Amino acid sequence: MPSGMPDLRIHKKYPPFLLILMFCFLGCAPEPQETHLLLPVAFTNVPKGMIVTQFRTDKIEIRIKADPRLIERIHDKPIHYPADLYTDLDIDPAGATESIGPGYYMLPVDKRRIPMDPAISILEISPSYLGVRLEKEITREFKIAVPCSGDPPEGLIALVPAPDPSTVTLSGAESVINGIQVLKTRPVDLTQAKESFKKEVPLDLEASRHITSDLPIIVVSVQIQEKQVEKSIEHLPIQIRNCAYSARVEPDVMTIAVKGPYSIIHTRETLDRIFAFLDLDGMEPGVYARHTYINIPVGLTMTRSDPRVFTVTIEK
Repeated sequence: MPSGMPDLRIHKKYPPFLLILMFCFLGCAPEPQETHLLLPVAFTNVPKGMIVTQFRTDKIEIRIKADPRLIERIHDKPIHYPADLYTDLDIDPAGATESIGPGYYMLPVDKRRIPMDPAISILEISPSYLGVRLEKEITREFKIAVPCSGDPPEGLIALVPAPDPSTVTLSGAESVINGIQVLKTRPVDLTQAKESFKKEVPLDLEASRHITSDLPIIVVSVQIQEKQVEKSIEHLPIQIRNCAYSARVEPDVMTIAVKGPYSIIHTRETLDRIFAFLDLDGMEPGVYARHTYINIPVGLTMTRSDPRVFTVTIEK
């Protein structure tokens, strides 16, 4: 058959209407198009005992060429690039993970790992290498400190918060774990706390992505107590009791200090029950050095008195 002439024998195999559809399809097929795609990088298969603490890029850009309909399907179902760390870094023929140590590594981007339809041509990949830093993963136990914010109402005091448990185990990158000086929880708010309470508080680890905890939530107990305060009472008069004669005392006033609960020590009723006196029952005229008796209400303690000795003069 002369070259360039249509093969009329095809009519024996296909009906005329199918031939029309085939020629239309071949003549109307869209031209392949080029486009750029950003593929997120998924770092997988991290070597045992290691942790990824830094990577230079988390996306790769590829330029592809394909039928527009195939490209549209890609946008409907996003794909990612799997960076297989163990496979890319294992240089020991025996496959021992000990051959992979801490450090900064450059991983080649393998076009064969990109999950693309064979009908799609990958023309360009950028970057061609992925930079990652691996660090040794370690585990340490830490004591827990609980910071506080705010203050209880006036007259109350909060004791040092008690975490339960008092220690926690952290795992993570060696540089991060060794950089922790004090392991703290999030602050506990004491504002307007009028009674003891318990609260679940998370550890303050949000700033680091490279730490995990065996117990991220801690139960914190806070004891609220009434504040013990000291009050000075000046010019407290010295009373004279049970004296059959005329008597005087020098000095005739004194200063004392008492300590006790805030709610008791600041009431007028309590202060009115504090007094000092000398009992001169059975004493004859003369000059004497005497100590005073001081009445202190229950719940209070005297911490200071001045003066401690008084001169008593008894006359007929």
